[in-house]
Amino acid sequence: MAQSVVVDDPPGRAPGRLKVYLGSAPGVGKTYRMLDEGRRRAARGTDVVVALAECHGRPRTLEMLHGLEALPTTRRPHQGAEHAELDVAAVLARRPAVALVDELARTNVPGGRNAERWHDVAELLAAGIDVVTAVNIQHLESLNDVVREITGVAEPETVPDAMVRGADQIELVDIPPEGLRRRLAHGNVCAPGGIDAALAHRFRVGNLTALRELALLWLAGRVDEALQRYRSEHGIGRVWETRERVVVALTGGPEGETLIRRAVRIADRATGGGAPGAGRGCDVLAVHVVRGESGPTGVPPGALAEQRQLVESLGGSYHTVVGDHVPTALLDFARAENATQLVVGVSRRGRPALLATGQGVGETVVERSGDIDVHMVGHERAGRGRLLPALRSDLPFVRKAAGPVAGLVLPALLTVLLAHTRGHLNLTSQALLFLLTVVGVACLGGVVSALLASVTASLLLNYWFIPPVGRFTINDTDNALATVVFAVVAVTVAAVVDRSLRLSRRAARATAEAETLSSLAGDVLRGDQAVPLLLERTREVFGMDSAELTGAEGPPAGEGPPPVTVPIGADARLVLRGRGLAASERRVLTAFAAYLTAAVDHARLAEAAAEIEPVRAADRMRTALLAAVSHDLRTPLASGWAAVSSLRSSDVDFSAEDREELLATADESMARLSRLVDNLLDMSRLQAGALTLRPVPTALCEVLPLALDSLPEDRAPVLAPELERAPDVLADAPLLERVLANLVANAVRYAPAGKPVLVTAGSLADRVELRVADRGPGLPQDARERVFEAFQRLGDTDNSTGLGLGLALSRGLAEAMGGTLVPEDTPGGGLTMVLSLPAAPAPERTAA
Repeated sequence: MAQSVVVDDPPGRAPGRLKVYLGSAPGVGKTYRMLDEGRRRAARGTDVVVALAECHGRPRTLEMLHGLEALPTTRRPHQGAEHAELDVAAVLARRPAVALVDELARTNVPGGRNAERWHDVAELLAAGIDVVTAVNIQHLESLNDVVREITGVAEPETVPDAMVRGADQIELVDIPPEGLRRRLAHGNVCAPGGIDAALAHRFRVGNLTALRELALLWLAGRVDEALQRYRSEHGIGRVWETRERVVVALTGGPEGETLIRRAVRIADRATGGGAPGAGRGCDVLAVHVVRGESGPTGVPPGALAEQRQLVESLGGSYHTVVGDHVPTALLDFARAENATQLVVGVSRRGRPALLATGQGVGETVVERSGDIDVHMVGHERAGRGRLLPALRSDLPFVRKAAGPVAGLVLPALLTVLLAHTRGHLNLTSQALLFLLTVVGVACLGGVVSALLASVTASLLLNYWFIPPVGRFTINDTDNALATVVFAVVAVTVAAVVDRSLRLSRRAARATAEAETLSSLAGDVLRGDQAVPLLLERTREVFGMDSAELTGAEGPPAGEGPPPVTVPIGADARLVLRGRGLAASERRVLTAFAAYLTAAVDHARLAEAAAEIEPVRAADRMRTALLAAVSHDLRTPLASGWAAVSSLRSSDVDFSAEDREELLATADESMARLSRLVDNLLDMSRLQAGALTLRPVPTALCEVLPLALDSLPEDRAPVLAPELERAPDVLADAPLLERVLANLVANAVRYAPAGKPVLVTAGSLADRVELRVADRGPGLPQDARERVFEAFQRLGDTDNSTGLGLGLALSRGLAEAMGGTLVPEDTPGGGLTMVLSLPAAPAPERTAA
């Protein structure tokens, strides 16, 4: 039985709704399930048509077509065979409610309406037609390199993940590897002749297991996105333990590696031994809180970068969020990501610092965690930090209360201590000790507490230590001046300390913003998916429930707190839903909006450029063609016309030799004109995808003489030693003759006098390489690709020698036959053109 997982999206995303049957491997039954879906809908009265179904001759799948209306397909020739193509025009003319379209990732034959079948499906959806389709997991663009590593085969046909991910429904069609191998062995997947090879290579148990896991994990991510969207839309803040997610808080300190490895071990136990990053039911998310107004972070340069590299090497992901209160930012991030466990380190600060600032980040997180499990992890740096805590602008309640108390109590305690040591210190030393106390209170409670401590210290110093002792009077003018100076210095020091705190906060804010924006620029502003990645990163950094782009009219009204909106250009807005943002966070959000504006503009420009490029390419081709035809075709026409006109003239009596020479000139001109026209036609067919190929086993030794016959007699000699021993190639013989004629003609043209052109061939794996070498001037590296552009004649001064299509046409024909054409240096000087073609299969031996 096929295992199915269904994901439903809210309606209204597109005029037509898309349902995708996602196969874990070929042969699991996705086409059967697609047709079965069509039969069920038709039975309910829905207008369903089969626009295209690839049944591959499987009897049970073919039976599912009975009772369904099948629209005619378009038959297009390509590489010697005819292929069935989706007839988009027929579907649009029929306008059914539902169209069944198989093989979403298939590449259409060149020259059709669209380049890819998923383009056809997008056109049907845009027309309001619902589409049910099927695709295998190995055809998703993001997994192409992974599949190549697993199976050893690069899938040439892919479909963008966004096309499948944006489907209204995705249903996974999956069977165990052993069951699929049995289905293959019974002949229900491929032709009997290919069963053994398939079982030994692509359908190995390991390959099928890996593809199955890829499909499950990819769909699990899609399900998780739908769940997060549902939680956001319904305002669900509590954790749903649908899967284990471990968040580890990083500060950039030396304990970071310990915390990361502990989080990975926790995730490892949660997954039963599987690596968390592999997606086996658990994720590890490392998060660093960039504190906006909370002062310097004290993070060593490069420490966070090293910890990020460690997290990603262990299969986790790294995230940065902005928040002035670290515990709140951590818990908001954990809840937004639906995390189940949170790993934090024991504070590095010692007990005196904790007594001064109150409970640390870990204790606050534990107190407010709710349904998230918190792991407080000890480490070798715990309790070994600085005696004094880092200064912060938003003082905790403990410091706000302790500052004024210290401003009253500490001068009094110092007075008691100095009273017991009276006679050992002079008045200057006693005043300096009081001044030091005032500075300490300023560091603890700010300028207000420092002013209170300054007044208290001045009064105590006056009463207990300045003569006359025991009275608030001062007899000596010097002592009075010292008291005034003491008060002024105390207040000045307190003000300087407070100002330094404000400046440090500003520097910290600038550093935090620069760090966040630098990380943003390095992480998301690259590739073709910059806009969605930037939206997700914005949501994550600011701890919001959702981030989206809307029209200029702004977001629709809804429940919950009002959204945060920022203009993006003239016709769009960035809308964040979740919590309110402080003014400091809004400044960073403005910078994010600037990045997003640039990304949106870049996406629009890229889309416009993509639409314009085919037109520009066609225009360049037409311009080059007209420029070449205007001169190069005129020469043979003029020569042939002059020769024929002379022969027809009755004014001159030509001798037999002259008549023969004129006929030869006319014949040569017409032959040259015919070759030019053939090259032009073949190039136009190649570009239009209309060139018909008939590949058959072909002997090189039989094709080369035919190619040489089309060359002039006075050419340089061409040597082909032992070419008859070369293996046969799988090619279209007439087209191969054209390729060889162009290659040899090019080599002969540049070969020095007395230097023959050498043609050799040899086998390499399952291919045959034919090499055409000359001893001419060769080609510089930067010109080796330009010679294959149409109408290029590098180094030519004589524009009457051809259209410059020879090498361009040769490469096009070689690639059409499944081969390649590349230039190499000839040992000792010159250029070698290497033509690689598939080797012809060995003939089967029959028993005697």
